[in-house]
Amino acid sequence: MLSAAAAAIPIFQIMEQNPSPARNDESEVDFDLMARIGNGDHAAFRQLVERHQNTVIGTVAKMLGNPSDAEDISQQVFLRIWRNARRYRPDAKFTTYLFTITRNLVFNETRRRSRKKEVSADEREENSHLQIEASPDHRPDAELLQAELREAVDAAIAALPESQRMAVVLRRYEQLSYEEIADVLALSVSAVKSLLFRARSALRESLEAYLG
Repeated sequence: MLSAAAAAIPIFQIMEQNPSPARNDESEVDFDLMARIGNGDHAAFRQLVERHQNTVIGTVAKMLGNPSDAEDISQQVFLRIWRNARRYRPDAKFTTYLFTITRNLVFNETRRRSRKKEVSADEREENSHLQIEASPDHRPDAELLQAELREAVDAAIAALPESQRMAVVLRRYEQLSYEEIADVLALSVSAVKSLLFRARSALRESLEAYLG
């Protein structure tokens, strides 16, 4: 599986890279929109949602492993933003504020699921099998390997403890800096680096067959 192994390596490399800093003008747009939303501007709220809803939905889906619930949680995120806009202060990047709200709602949902045991390991295995095996006769071997690898990576990330999983999602997919992740998770930068180190170790172990 040389081609699959080669494709798997970036999951570790990307967590070591320093993400590019966000453009200041983008932050200014968000700050302006939040000020207008605080004054009850519905058009500004719609614009803010359009700017960030795909990011929120994607993050929630990766955290919960269930895209069907991602839109519901995303709506709750933006509802909280609307309700608290008047109290918002631009002390940090808006995306830090956005991901902090997302983190709180996602963690609440994962704990609710854990208590009620609504999602079983058997159901996750069944869903993963259906995704991997879709239309195998119409896809070349290399594409099948890539699809299998993506499923393996997603499953490995989903198996991480929630704080590690959130750190990986924010670093790998949203390319947040260590400092930004620390703000979102209410941790020190050194604690975030420790989370990512443990996550990388767990992912390497889970994906050993592909990396080897």
